[in-house]
Amino acid sequence: MPRSKSWFEAGRLFKLLAMWLVLTAGSLLAQAKVGYVDSRTIMDKLPEAQDAQKQLDGFVAQWQGEITRMQTEWQKKYEEYDKRKLIMSDQTKAEMERELMQLERRVADYRNQKFGPNGEMFAKQSELLKPVHDRIFKAIQDVATEDDYDYVLDKSGEILLMYANEKFDLTPKVLEKLQVVSK
Repeated sequence: MPRSKSWFEAGRLFKLLAMWLVLTAGSLLAQAKVGYVDSRTIMDKLPEAQDAQKQLDGFVAQWQGEITRMQTEWQKKYEEYDKRKLIMSDQTKAEMERELMQLERRVADYRNQKFGPNGEMFAKQSELLKPVHDRIFKAIQDVATEDDYDYVLDKSGEILLMYANEKFDLTPKVLEKLQVVSK
């Protein structure tokens, strides 16, 4: 019997401790100064971000054009093969099938080289946009420090904000810090 009483008291003590932690954490968070930015809006209004995106779009269009050209070449060869396959010798048919497979492999390799997980697009994106992201991050840090914010969240990313009071939106101040005129 004494043993069950100590478990009961320990459970009760644990519940009281947990409740105290919840109440204390709530009051500590109530004192925190929180702001948010919309990095999409900042990126949309920052001229160097727009320039970097245009450059990246140019590379993507060029690479897409090459893929389209290669696919058109494959399609023409396939149509030629399909029309003539009944009158081709087995050797000619095998050669054309091998050519089609090689061309298909070249298209897939090129696509992966440009757009794959380690492709040129991601390298170019990093090269062109990293300086812009660094500048924005620095401006956000400066605004947060100057205005004594404890936390600044980005509402345009994966952090989901269900409600945000407009008075805490730091986007205009960050744009001002970046010297971007609001349109």
